[in-house]
Amino acid sequence: MKRYIITGAGGHLGNTLLRILKNMDVEVCALLLPREKAAVRANNIRYFRGDVCRPDTLEALFAGKPAEDVIVIHGAGIISISRHVTAPVYEVNVNGTKNMIEISLRHHVDRFVYVGSVHAIPELPAGRKIEEADKYSPDLVVGAYAKTKAEATQAVLDAVKDGLPAVVVQPSGIIGPYDKGNNHLVQMVRDYMRGRITACVKGGYDFVDVRDVAQGCLLAAEKGRTGRCYILSGEYSTIRDLLNCVGKPYGKKPLPLMPLFLARLAAPVNELIAKRRGKRPLYTAYSLYTLTSNSNFSKERAVHELGYCTRPLENTIRDTAAWNKPAAS
Repeated sequence: MKRYIITGAGGHLGNTLLRILKNMDVEVCALLLPREKAAVRANNIRYFRGDVCRPDTLEALFAGKPAEDVIVIHGAGIISISRHVTAPVYEVNVNGTKNMIEISLRHHVDRFVYVGSVHAIPELPAGRKIEEADKYSPDLVVGAYAKTKAEATQAVLDAVKDGLPAVVVQPSGIIGPYDKGNNHLVQMVRDYMRGRITACVKGGYDFVDVRDVAQGCLLAAEKGRTGRCYILSGEYSTIRDLLNCVGKPYGKKPLPLMPLFLARLAAPVNELIAKRRGKRPLYTAYSLYTLTSNSNFSKERAVHELGYCTRPLENTIRDTAAWNKPAAS
């Protein structure tokens, strides 16, 4: 029987992967942080408490009766909308990935799927199609998340030379059900559904359904070529259109558009207020930069080599809104 080892099992993508794997004839070893709650229960899923930053807590994932195939899907990471790299983000995204590389090499896993990001790919001028890169460097990208993902991606690709049977998947902006607001994009939808957003900013991005990304990870494990990267993108939408699509079934009026220059002026204040309240800001100067960047990502390689496909974004938005609909009072 195959064994899937899932890191980041308590996250949006992680618990979505578990929702698929629970219906398959496989063994699943899922890694949760010490205080995380399991969102999915099934007879074939075993949860382990640990941290990718602590190698001694990872051994249990690989212990026990040998499996026919051991497939690691390393999805643990910290998503940051800050421009500057902090120690926790670097420790998890880069050193945590290196820990998973080392233990996977030592246990001779059959496949290592690293969940990277399109943010690790150097941006091209507006209108040009962005495809997978051959080399990744933090010096070529902007923002904490992009820089750490670029460094970690290159570490994975370098490990292929040491025998790691790795493939890299690179999702765009993940959205969809099964998350209660830990995902920044889902937080935006959740806040809007609760009347906490009264205006939106100009700009947009490529958004992809978390369920399609989860399937893309499994396809990469099965069909991906070792040492290859695969963009798992979806469909472009402006933030205004996305939120209006969220609100339309519930009779919400279209949101007014805030000029981008005003949003940029307000961003530092927004970040400061959020910090003082012990919360994360909904948007930052860096996230505003991202919404005006080129997000014309090509998923052609994943479509042709993996059989990757995506559902209409409208369906994703509908399901995200339904999942985050406030409970009736």
